[in-house]
Amino acid sequence: MQGHLDAGYVWVVDVDIQRYFDTIPHARLMQEIEAEIADRRVLKLIEAYLKQGVLEGTKNYAALEEGTPQGSVISPLLANIYLHPVDVAMEAEGYGLVRYADDCVVMCRTQAEAERALARIRELIENRGLTLHPEKSRLVDAMVPGGFDFLGYHFEQGRRYPRKKSLRKLKDAIRERTRRTNGHSLDRIIENLNSILRGWFAYFKHSDSYTFTSVDGWVRRRLRTILRRRQHRRGLARGADHQRWPNAFFQQMGLFTMIEAHRLLIQSR
Repeated sequence: MQGHLDAGYVWVVDVDIQRYFDTIPHARLMQEIEAEIADRRVLKLIEAYLKQGVLEGTKNYAALEEGTPQGSVISPLLANIYLHPVDVAMEAEGYGLVRYADDCVVMCRTQAEAERALARIRELIENRGLTLHPEKSRLVDAMVPGGFDFLGYHFEQGRRYPRKKSLRKLKDAIRERTRRTNGHSLDRIIENLNSILRGWFAYFKHSDSYTFTSVDGWVRRRLRTILRRRQHRRGLARGADHQRWPNAFFQQMGLFTMIEAHRLLIQSR
């Protein structure tokens, strides 16, 4: 993605396939799978998986006639297989396409090229029995305010950030583990936080460095508030608490620091 942007492909066709996982035609999907797999046992297993009934609560619903059951590890793979001919056709015509399952963008150099790409991918998608969302599928100039989201990232004016939903999910997970009433030792709290912070950084390490400075400061503020309460002080952490428990204190306690991990990543490159 970033390689295309750096090369001047700044007009983006942000593709949204309407109810993709619910509308994949089984017969055509099986044709694509059969082109790659000859073992009938495997094919029957996949077909049985596609046609299994649906259980919601205590109610059973009829077997699916189209679509793939969401939440299964194989659904994204089947989704990729079904759209692979679209990838091949778009790339053969010179478009820079980036896709995972139903998350797809087409990278273009000009607005006119992007308009042609949108018309072409709509044609290819509809030929496969699918529909582009009329409102969510759009053209975006990645170099002006607004930008677009893709696979958890937000791209805008040549910079990358976690999209708001991705950042909110991280903060919700941290809040759950840093309540002021948390009775665990600080060592234990930091140990629990580190597993979350390391995993999140491993995916979002390509973000603008301001992201990591902001998250690090917010995490330390949550920890200072816990320590403040344990000294029977009310309210959130404030100025004096930064001197009482400086950043170096949390570093000595082993808290994973994203900005430091990002600095080391840049150095290694």
